[in-house]
Amino acid sequence: MRRGARLKHLNRSGTFRSGNPRFYFRPKGQKGTPMPDLPIDHPGFLAAYVALAGEPIKSKPEPRTGTIGAALRAFRASDRFLSRATSTRGVWLRFLTEMEDTWGRSMLADLETRHIRKDLARFEPHPANNRRKVWRAFCSWCVDAGLIDDDPAEKVRPRATPRTEGHTPWTREDVAAFRKHWAPSTAQRLAFELMHRTCASIGDACVLGPGMIRDGWLTYTRKKSGSMASCPMGADAPAWFEHSEDLARAIAAQPQKHMTYMVTRAGRVRSHKAAAQWFSRACDDAGLPRLSAHGIRKHRASVFKENGASAEQRMAVLGHETEGEATRYSKSADLRRTIEGTESSNSSETGSNYRAETS
Repeated sequence: MRRGARLKHLNRSGTFRSGNPRFYFRPKGQKGTPMPDLPIDHPGFLAAYVALAGEPIKSKPEPRTGTIGAALRAFRASDRFLSRATSTRGVWLRFLTEMEDTWGRSMLADLETRHIRKDLARFEPHPANNRRKVWRAFCSWCVDAGLIDDDPAEKVRPRATPRTEGHTPWTREDVAAFRKHWAPSTAQRLAFELMHRTCASIGDACVLGPGMIRDGWLTYTRKKSGSMASCPMGADAPAWFEHSEDLARAIAAQPQKHMTYMVTRAGRVRSHKAAAQWFSRACDDAGLPRLSAHGIRKHRASVFKENGASAEQRMAVLGHETEGEATRYSKSADLRRTIEGTESSNSSETGSNYRAETS
């Protein structure tokens, strides 16, 4: 596909077995039409798109040398951008495209701090701060690349944001209610038990499978941060972990075994974006509309803290890289349980073996 070409009305929906992204052509208010199993820049894919869209693909002209647009495109091809997590690149790419549309024709040498502040003033605090991160990364790269001498984004302060606790942590009562509603044989219950056991985000949980277990431990690399996380799956679990046999029962109740634990009805790996919405609906059906998959991680972090797990132990299971992150996730820990449970939980006592079926 030509550089700068933009294909409208394409909605990503998972991945083909070939590895190509699965797209649907879905104009607003219309039913989606599946696109062919081809790379997005393949002539066959583009021909199918033109046939559905009824108009030729329009490509934005190459920006002039020295403009902000030219620098933005160079930044998108740099290691500074490409080394980011896939999810981060997706979010940043939308910002970079919008920034090019707005500021692309202006000369990079004329970019000043006031211009960036003016750009951010159009947004609410949270999106403004996210966009500020992109401006700062871009301008810092421009300085390092020798395109400009001074960083115009360096003095741009973040906006004050309303205080929020983010995703609502689950409680033990919520866990019991979800388990009561969804039987162990259901895909929803298996997904919950997998996230509850591993503390993985739903995006990471989608790719977890029995082949990742070695010597009774499941270890994986988190997609968002690139950090490592691990949890006991066949080995003895420490007492603070509060292990259970629920995941083993859910795995055993599945009619078929697959390379990954979480699959669609057709036996395919779930798309992490679709899985989040799918699991939110499962929470709604269980009478827990305020909850989501991410709240399970917070619940488990709080349980670990209540039971006396150290920050390092919590970080190892959840894949956190800083103690501040570990503290933030375990903020909802019940203070009384923390005080009463710390002494006994810090002992060398371990839970009984957890023997999950992995074959």
